[in-house]
Amino acid sequence: MTAETIVTPSAARRARILGGFDASLLVLSAAAVLLVLLIGLPVGWLFYYALTDRTGAPTLANFVALASDPALREPMLTTLTLCFCVAIAAPAVASPLAWLVARTDLPARRTIRALMTASFVTPPFLGAIAWEILAAPNSGILNQLWRGLTGSPDPLLDIYSLPGLVFVISCYTAPFAFVLVSNALDRIPADLEDAAGILGAGRWRTVLTITVPLVVPAILAGALIAFLQAMTLFGSPAILALPAGFHTITTKIFALFQFPPKPQLAAAAALPLLVVTVVLLMVQSRLLGRRGYTVVSGKSGDPRLIRLGAFRIPALLLVLAILALPLFLPYTALLKAAISTYPGAPFVPEAMTLKHLRFVFLEFSQTQKAFWNTVVLALSTATLGTLLALFISYLTARRAIPGSKTLEFLATAPVAIPGIVLGVGLFLAYARPPLALYGTLWILLLAFLTIELPAAFQQLRSSFRAVHPELEEASRILGAGRLKTLARITAPLLKSGVVAAWCFVFIGVVRELSAAIMLFTSDTKVLSVVIYDLNESGDLGAIAVLGTAMLLITFAVVGFANWITGVGSGVRLRGG
Repeated sequence: MTAETIVTPSAARRARILGGFDASLLVLSAAAVLLVLLIGLPVGWLFYYALTDRTGAPTLANFVALASDPALREPMLTTLTLCFCVAIAAPAVASPLAWLVARTDLPARRTIRALMTASFVTPPFLGAIAWEILAAPNSGILNQLWRGLTGSPDPLLDIYSLPGLVFVISCYTAPFAFVLVSNALDRIPADLEDAAGILGAGRWRTVLTITVPLVVPAILAGALIAFLQAMTLFGSPAILALPAGFHTITTKIFALFQFPPKPQLAAAAALPLLVVTVVLLMVQSRLLGRRGYTVVSGKSGDPRLIRLGAFRIPALLLVLAILALPLFLPYTALLKAAISTYPGAPFVPEAMTLKHLRFVFLEFSQTQKAFWNTVVLALSTATLGTLLALFISYLTARRAIPGSKTLEFLATAPVAIPGIVLGVGLFLAYARPPLALYGTLWILLLAFLTIELPAAFQQLRSSFRAVHPELEEASRILGAGRLKTLARITAPLLKSGVVAAWCFVFIGVVRELSAAIMLFTSDTKVLSVVIYDLNESGDLGAIAVLGTAMLLITFAVVGFANWITGVGSGVRLRGG
């Protein structure tokens, strides 16, 4: 019997092939340059306007005005109050819920976990409108029911208030804290808790002395995310705070661009938002990077579930009541408003109507254009963003060009740029020659591409880790360039990650409002902006129809992504 000899290139020849000049590096380098321009230009113009006056002379007067003018200072103080309240409320609700789902025998745990993560799909501004329908002082459905049951002339709830705004934003930031805490609970090795039991600790003492300290970093990280969301959201404050007579920092930045525009002050107000966001994200990264335990003995056992006994059904009812706040009640309110003569009409056949559907899809002139713009931008951004993220992920994972670490930072940096701040920067960068893009879909494409790039990059970066570099090296040894290898070898192996990244970007574009509100014109409105405009005019029936259509599109894409890839909703979404 003869042995086959497999001939492989020598180490020197292999290094020479892999290290030789590859023309495809030019394309990859161009992608890197595009990434630098996407982020560098708007942020650079933001700093320029913040540090100059109307004549272009250097000055700090804009920051002095922010600190001294009560009309500018009050929104900052209000925003801080809002952020701290949301940062306390969201994890306070989400953490016990995560514990019930991850560590007890609560019924329907898998369904509850899916429903909590499904609330990521709801744009916060649409949730705010739904709660307008439910809890407006005079016309809110819940307030009408309260008056009917009690005869009281006073409303039960007033959503147009700071507590109302805290409540709505907490509803749509709690899922972030829930995912972080539940994932942390899932990762705690059962061996640690078993060891405490062996040493005599009871079940509840083990929870307090072992489990809780290990999830504290995740709870704090959830609080920071809630703080950031409350600080950077535009839609919910614009819908609920402005009718109540107060501003947050994002609505004030938007107001500074109304006539007469004050771009220098707007840029100066945006910079502290950017700096605080960067600092808090760094703190969050450090918190999540800290681990208080290490498994050294192989695979850990599954966590031991605590039996709730007689409390199983009451606990389930409590969880469903919590889920009703971001999901069941708002969705029901939107559906009812879409088919009722007016949102507070009784749910009887005589009050049902199709006039809102007819108006939106047959009579309203902006519907067709907004749907077209939204679909075109979502498809374009998802495709270009996924390709760019694929290139950048390849460059950073394989260290294909110098400065790959910098590219990795730039690809994730837009997470630290609030949508309203990016909108200000893009307006300042592209509202004048030679790149006068304002008034076209191109400026919205740039905004959405920048905002959604981190989601695609994070998804594909994790996918690249599962593909061994030797597969690509074998292709290149046989004469294929980097791009050909990426297209024929790597990309097919990353199919599920690519599809997931594309879907995440598509969803993010459909629900984005903060940047779009700064950059739209009458010809470039998208669905989120049209919904916001209709809210200004008080047409809640038409809003409910468009909002329901937006949710159906989003859920269809999420379902497609899950069907194709089996991935969940772990990527952070922004919008509103």
